[in-house]
Amino acid sequence: MTNNAKDTILVVDDEEGILDVSEEYFERKGYDVYTARNGIEAIEIIKQVKIGCCFTDINMPEMDGLELAERIRGIDNTLPIVIMTGYPSLDNTIRTLKNGVVDFLVKPVNLEQMELSYKRIIRERGLFVENLILREEVERQERLNALNNQLLVRIDEVNTLNRIMEDFSSTASSDEIFNTVVALGREVVTADQVTFYTYTEQDSSFFPMAGSDDAFQGNTALSPGEKAFFTGVVKDNKACLVARARDNELLARNVLSFMAVPLKIREKTFGMVTASIFAGERRFGDKDIYYMNFITQKAASAIESIALYENIYDNLFSTLYAFVAALEARDPYTMKHSERVAEIAHTIGQEMGCEEEELSILKFAGRLHDIGKIGIRDDILLKPGRLTPDEYEKIKEHPAIGADIVGKLGLWDREQEIIRHHHERYDGTGYPDGLSGLTIPKLSRILSVADVFDAMASDRSYRRRMEKSKVLSTIEKAGGTQFDPGVVTVFLGIADKI
Repeated sequence: MTNNAKDTILVVDDEEGILDVSEEYFERKGYDVYTARNGIEAIEIIKQVKIGCCFTDINMPEMDGLELAERIRGIDNTLPIVIMTGYPSLDNTIRTLKNGVVDFLVKPVNLEQMELSYKRIIRERGLFVENLILREEVERQERLNALNNQLLVRIDEVNTLNRIMEDFSSTASSDEIFNTVVALGREVVTADQVTFYTYTEQDSSFFPMAGSDDAFQGNTALSPGEKAFFTGVVKDNKACLVARARDNELLARNVLSFMAVPLKIREKTFGMVTASIFAGERRFGDKDIYYMNFITQKAASAIESIALYENIYDNLFSTLYAFVAALEARDPYTMKHSERVAEIAHTIGQEMGCEEEELSILKFAGRLHDIGKIGIRDDILLKPGRLTPDEYEKIKEHPAIGADIVGKLGLWDREQEIIRHHHERYDGTGYPDGLSGLTIPKLSRILSVADVFDAMASDRSYRRRMEKSKVLSTIEKAGGTQFDPGVVTVFLGIADKI
């Protein structure tokens, strides 16, 4: 076994790329570097080579970082261990500390940060050993207390970063992201005011989208000095900290401390987050800039994810509506039927006090309720005369076909259910599942009335449209048999608006 551990580093990670760049970086710096893809390989190296410090990922196959730390303690309890993870949590932090881990780095880890951590660990390890030998018990206790305080601060930092990531994971719209940035900025850096601006490159303009002050209305104009300052931050492409803002002539005189952090998406500036302190002794420092940078990075990722999701969502909508348009183009008598059904169902839903989400679902399901007819042959779908029993059985398949088409996209479970059951009857004699009464989804019961009304009030290949009074009389008589009587009552009350 090698006896000299000076500047000898072991990096353990299941990602080959991380091992390669770490080995190249530290070897260029003059270190002896060993790498392992998992805990088992690392243990074999430690048994043969005297290692000065071990950097290990926490999540690895065969043996994770925590188990590796325990095994290392059994072999050499003086070997310092640094845990690296992309998902920090208080529970993991405490567990690693119990296993002799001396530092905790959040991925993605900067290689310079790893080197600084190594140098600090080696330096502190030497001081610690010296103190154990030379200092009295009181001095040793003071050092332990100081180390404990540092660890508590570290745990607090990890919890703050974890909180930031959790808050952005639950955002569902751009407005929520803007407001989350403001709320987190106000809380984490203890600012008196935080404002989120979007940036337009064409005219170098900044528009406030969210703010923490009560007077914020979303249309606050920047002073010439503020605009010049913000433009300079974008040009420099990095965060700017003005610890004592009164020394900067471009900023308002009542600002004591100020920072501006650009929010970039794929290297392009999307917006700007500013934070201000107006009173008290506190001033922003490097840690505040670090936290605000982290907040804007997570916000940028969330904005990009939502934009991508909304683009996919819109494309799916367009594709499905194109199917409906193609279907209705086959039969000129049903042209725009789906759109009319969606509008009628939406009107009934409003009158019944449906929530906004339900109304949105009615619109979507109404426009796609007959999409399953794309799987029905033209000679049946466009037949001018009465259908045979076998042909009618084929027609009855279209709600299940439509629900299957929507369901395969995996996005709209409730819409799929409503489309499937819009031909169920209140008395249980409908199709495809023979549901009855209130077991039929409420929105399907609404859609059924809207569908039948428009079908009877429109020209079809096999008959002319019926008079509206006769249509309403027919629907009224079918309340309690074909239709939910409650929906029929609401519909008849607003029928003159349709």
